[in-house]
Amino acid sequence: MRLRFAPSPTGYIHVGNVRTALFNFLHAKKHNGEFILRIEDTDIERSTKEYEESLLNSIKWLGLSWNEGPDIGGEYGPYRQSERIDLYKKHAHQLMEEGKAYYCFCTPEELEIEREKAKKEGKPYKYSGKCRDIPMEEAQKRVDSGEKAVIRFKMPQEKDFKYNDLIRGEISFDLNLFGDFVIIRSNGLPSYNYAVVIDDHFMKITDIIRGEDHISNTPKQIKLYEAFGWTPPNFGHLSMVLGPDGSPLSKRHGATSLVQFDEMGYLPEALLNYLAMLGWAPPEDREILSLNELIKLFDITKVSKSGAIFDYNKLNWVNKKHIQNLSEEEILIRGEKFLKDKKIMDGFTTLGDKEKEWFKKAVKAIKTNLTTLTDLPDELNIFFEYKTDKEAFKELREESGKKVLNLLYKTFKEKKEISVKDIFDFIKTAKNEGIKGKELFHPMRVIFTGQSSGVELDKFLEIIGSGDNLSFKRKPLSLFERLEKAINIINKQ
Repeated sequence: MRLRFAPSPTGYIHVGNVRTALFNFLHAKKHNGEFILRIEDTDIERSTKEYEESLLNSIKWLGLSWNEGPDIGGEYGPYRQSERIDLYKKHAHQLMEEGKAYYCFCTPEELEIEREKAKKEGKPYKYSGKCRDIPMEEAQKRVDSGEKAVIRFKMPQEKDFKYNDLIRGEISFDLNLFGDFVIIRSNGLPSYNYAVVIDDHFMKITDIIRGEDHISNTPKQIKLYEAFGWTPPNFGHLSMVLGPDGSPLSKRHGATSLVQFDEMGYLPEALLNYLAMLGWAPPEDREILSLNELIKLFDITKVSKSGAIFDYNKLNWVNKKHIQNLSEEEILIRGEKFLKDKKIMDGFTTLGDKEKEWFKKAVKAIKTNLTTLTDLPDELNIFFEYKTDKEAFKELREESGKKVLNLLYKTFKEKKEISVKDIFDFIKTAKNEGIKGKELFHPMRVIFTGQSSGVELDKFLEIIGSGDNLSFKRKPLSLFERLEKAINIINKQ
């Protein structure tokens, strides 16, 4: 089994295209087949090398590897359409020699008149076939003399044409509604419907999974296969990916390109996991799955025909779950670029062993608060900055809060430093003075963290205390500095 993903390098890759790539990949790998990457770059005005490079990097970032492609080659290359032009021309002329295609000299203005006429009559437009019966010898002379022409395929006329779709079952068409379509444009480049047939045949593609917007192209392509005497591949058409309002997913709904999702701190494995569930549900209601698990469970016959709603909240939930499955070290390595932007660290691998261990403890303490990797610097900032919750500080103006604050300051004002051991000794002293339970620990949380909730207090104190003598780009705010800030805030109120 051989499947392909064939994007055009005319922009950044969209999550709708990614889902198509993923389903082709899963279907191929489920059956121990091969996944081929082909670049359809015959739109010469909009295709760029920059977009092609972005496409390749984005698909690699996702973790989808291909067996053949423009960067690694393969037995059936080249894998860029722009490098296959001679093949398209050769087979177009074969069709003309067999009387299955012809030169068409109709101008854009003439074709527009035909369209307007069909519109006024309330009929769907199809080419009139005006040039269909021009003798080949005459047509060739006109082309040789420099007259512009396209090559059109003679579309067979059948009332009841049917094919079996991998996802939708039997689909039928009236081919009388299809006109003869262009296979080679006047600039010598192939049309989409023609080029994909030539490519898919010579690349030995067995199955094609693509968006439902291609359903109407399928009869044209199957008829081209038949005209060459080739066996068509199996076709399956996915429903569209929709925004929360039910319209096709677009930029106005939020991020849609892989580049954006990467910049927003989403994990590639989480995005793949979520996209796999758009239109397909794994058995046993399992939702958090690795790529290998997706391959094992995927079943193309279970893919839904209905539109799939892209729910950003559900994606966030899936991403959060995948982050929880990462080790603290992996989170720090993957989040390096976000930590560097916020000047917390330049790179995890550049740290000393003790500093690495400190950061891993810090991440473990805040790990459950992470939805995307962009949350990492903000959550870690609790160890480097003193951000105060005004509501929480009301507790320090109450009698029990004042007692704890004053006792802490009295105990450490001369020493000007507080260790973890000092904290445990202080707790014993406070209890001896009748301060215990919530009356002790709630004010302590506010004093040292500035917040009324969040990281468990004992873990927080241990992490801050153990960072006093370590070397960091940004020094964690010490326990004594936090006590001073709390005193200053209360004194100013």
